[in-house]
Amino acid sequence: MTSTPIWPRKAWYVAARAEEVSDKPLGRRICGEAMVFYRRADGSVAALEDFCPHRGAPLSLGFVRDDALVCGYHGLALGCKGQALQMPGQKVGGFPPIRSYAVLERHGFVWVWPADAETADPAAMPHLEWADNPAWAYGGGYYHIACDYRLMIDNLMDLTHETYVHSTSIGQKEIDETPVKTRREGAEVITSRTMDRVAAPPFWRMALGAAGLPQDAVVDRWQICRFSLPSHVMIEVGVALAGEGGYDAPLDRKVSSWVVDFITPETETSHHYFWGMARRFKVEDAALTDSIRQGQGTIFGEDLAMLEQQQANLLHWPERRLLLLNIDAGGARARQMIDAAIAEEAAVPA
Repeated sequence: MTSTPIWPRKAWYVAARAEEVSDKPLGRRICGEAMVFYRRADGSVAALEDFCPHRGAPLSLGFVRDDALVCGYHGLALGCKGQALQMPGQKVGGFPPIRSYAVLERHGFVWVWPADAETADPAAMPHLEWADNPAWAYGGGYYHIACDYRLMIDNLMDLTHETYVHSTSIGQKEIDETPVKTRREGAEVITSRTMDRVAAPPFWRMALGAAGLPQDAVVDRWQICRFSLPSHVMIEVGVALAGEGGYDAPLDRKVSSWVVDFITPETETSHHYFWGMARRFKVEDAALTDSIRQGQGTIFGEDLAMLEQQQANLLHWPERRLLLLNIDAGGARARQMIDAAIAEEAAVPA
């Protein structure tokens, strides 16, 4: 890592989907730090640094016993606060504790606060309108992507690429032809684009049919991308039958959803990407949820391939300066927010 941080630390990041964390330790590097997550008998999640203080072995290679995390190398058992508890034939009570992290489990995810645990603020957890709400259906997945997490934010805050990268699913020429608007509202950077009286692309034709609306209808389409710290992008997307009010159309005249993007830095050139879609049509249809998840996984797989090659190019030509166009305003303002948060953390005395 360089000496200059590229991510805020006093923030909640998605560390894992809830089902990933069990009584079998899960190792994951987040914001440059090796962490290990596990569940205790009461179902709560604990997180420690993934480092045994005895000989430095990864604790994620160990196991859980009586709510303690036991190193798989020599059997040193550590408590959920990182304190050494016991070790066969040894006295370990005087060992200094290893680091523990603040964790919360909400909305189907395990969240971690990479800064000192005592600074963790539960009130800073993002509000998710669709989470734990029976009026919405959600399905998602996970990708590990070998690129700087900020490149993914750039990608999601400028959907112009859909015309080219996702030409067979959600792309259409009108995206290129319609100007994007960028603004800052409170703690969000927002980019938006509306396209009136257009043909729905393949994904939205499928969604119209699933909702009982004509698939070949002329529609009004919208994309509203919202970035918030530390690295979340929520995108309101949808189509409505033309002339019915667009974004504000009645629920029975449109299909709309939130594209959910939790982007968690791993290293300077890799990140964890937790993606999904929350929708308000046919919420009881589990088969549709699975179908959308599979289709969305393919779409985001196309982004993965492009972004990893982009990162490889940037590493190969580090001296090259990139062009900034008006379509890049959302990503640029998001980076300004990230840099400001990092600077604010650095300015606070330890």
